[in-house]
Amino acid sequence: MSTIADRRRVVLETARAVVTHEAEGVAASAADLDDVFLTIVQRVYECTGKVFVTGAGTSGAIARRMAHLLSVSGTPSMFIHGADALHGTMGAMAAGDILIAISRGGGSQEINDLVQRARERGVDTVIALTADRDSALARGSDLVVVMTMLPGIDPGEVIAMGSTLVTAAWGDALAVVLMRMRGYSWSRVLHSHPSGAVGRIEHAPEELPALPPFWE
Repeated sequence: MSTIADRRRVVLETARAVVTHEAEGVAASAADLDDVFLTIVQRVYECTGKVFVTGAGTSGAIARRMAHLLSVSGTPSMFIHGADALHGTMGAMAAGDILIAISRGGGSQEINDLVQRARERGVDTVIALTADRDSALARGSDLVVVMTMLPGIDPGEVIAMGSTLVTAAWGDALAVVLMRMRGYSWSRVLHSHPSGAVGRIEHAPEELPALPPFWE
């Protein structure tokens, strides 16, 4: 019979294995930052309309996070709820806008319906973040990022855990690159974030090195 010490050890080993595997999954996804990513950077940088981000379920939580962090970093963006959009919210979409749609499997019906109708409304570019290049979402989008997902990154390949971290890291990379290309200063970041611990920062950090546009 195992001792309490043995059971404690097994629980900690299990938990640490989850964190380690998720970290490996995020690191592996760095290879997803390729020429498609560069095209997306240019499209978003040059966007004169609105940038929407959508997703359902856990992907919706990541979409909300991505829109928030893009906005904090100097790329005005907003989360649009896939289901609510089908009840009229998509009326905010128009020509010149960009829609980033997140779905690991690419088969979420409400997201695919939104993508189709966004295109019909004249949205300039639909960007899909998915692990299935043959999915309905991928087929309905202008640009497709096929996310690398290590086997087991999600428990049972069912519960969206590690896969959402992979997608979140991709969004973080986009936000930071655009921030540096725009020369978006820390003073502007702090001005839009006056509450919480960030709002109490008295001296702005050293500015990030600028990144010049790569298409000029």
